[in-house]
Amino acid sequence: MNRPLLFLDVDGPLNPYAAKPERRPDGYTTLRVPRNGTHEDNTGLSSRRRPLRVWLNPEHGRVLLRLGFELCWATTWMDDANRWIAPVLGLPELPFVDFGDALLQERPDGVHWKTGPLVDYAGGRPFAWVDDEQSELDQTYVAARHQGPRLLHHVNPRIGLRENDFRALADYARSLNASRTTG
Repeated sequence: MNRPLLFLDVDGPLNPYAAKPERRPDGYTTLRVPRNGTHEDNTGLSSRRRPLRVWLNPEHGRVLLRLGFELCWATTWMDDANRWIAPVLGLPELPFVDFGDALLQERPDGVHWKTGPLVDYAGGRPFAWVDDEQSELDQTYVAARHQGPRLLHHVNPRIGLRENDFRALADYARSLNASRTTG
């Protein structure tokens, strides 16, 4: 039987971007990711944009792989997460949700732009989704449109994934396995 999906956002859960900029969290390494393209400054001259600073904890990959989920990127990084994020975490190349036209498009109902595509991608499979931008509107949307088990797990972008988050995910995966064996 298929393992449940774990939809992974990068910025917030894996990269605690909202932490104090002068203090990298313990256990994290700094990655500098070149930004695509150039921009023009106010003189009309092109200048290179500074690389994006990303903090990642290399131990997170090992922990994620042991949780009992099929991992899937659910991030604006999409396939670039395989190029930049996965190697630092020691993760294999992962599938990713291609958000297409929904990418960063604000919805009039207040539901996060990722929510609908994630429900569609899951296709009824049990899933957990870790992100720093979920709300009650997303919980309500998913409950109404996804009949299978689901866990929307909010992560504080100031601290990223912590032991208690991994424990909650592991408990959820175990509960799914227990219901399959007793059902």
